[in-house]
Amino acid sequence: KNSSQQRRLTMASPVTHLIFDMDGLLLDTERLYTVAQKQIGDRFGKEFTFELKAKMMGKRALESAQVFVSELGLEGQLTPEDFIAERKAILRDLFPTADLLPGVDRLLTYIHTHNIPACIATSSTKEHYDLKTRKHRERFDKVFRHVVTGDDVEHGKPAPDIFLKAASLFGDTPAPASCVVFEDAVLGVEAGVAGGFPVVHVPDAKMPVVATKASQTLASLNDFVPEAWGLPAL
Repeated sequence: KNSSQQRRLTMASPVTHLIFDMDGLLLDTERLYTVAQKQIGDRFGKEFTFELKAKMMGKRALESAQVFVSELGLEGQLTPEDFIAERKAILRDLFPTADLLPGVDRLLTYIHTHNIPACIATSSTKEHYDLKTRKHRERFDKVFRHVVTGDDVEHGKPAPDIFLKAASLFGDTPAPASCVVFEDAVLGVEAGVAGGFPVVHVPDAKMPVVATKASQTLASLNDFVPEAWGLPAL
């Protein structure tokens, strides 16, 4: 099945550029959000579940906070703004500890070695991007041509704006069909598909399984086969 899927991918037009989401895809930050959000839920005697986490993922901070407050029935006890402030204080200490996820190290080396145009498109703010990448900044700066953050676009995912902007910043302004978007969140997959990008979905194994319109779904970035997309072999 795998080889036929890879053959099928090769028949699509070969891709030349790579666009990566960051949280939960390159960096193990989703775990840190879980720790922080669990802590806030506990304070109110509410359980923070993976189902709730799935509903919050990929959204920008305020929308995500509104989901947390309404789903846990905390209206009148906690405003979305206060939730964000409390979470921010907890995360400030946690973010710089973020580690690379499986398969990322190998992929960064591959991109650098073959000089493949790649960038990051993250819903994170610039401030959070800086905190999260502290341990890996030198490497990211070498590998990625540019970074687009949630601060740079008016409409967050599932609107395709962040990916369209990321693609437009490459010197040769490739068409969306020539750029593969890598995402862990369903909202991000929807954003890529809406923009006309082929999407590789690498969902968190702990999250509820959701069918998407992704071109390919992988258990981890270790399973990414570049030659199936017309890229140089790893």
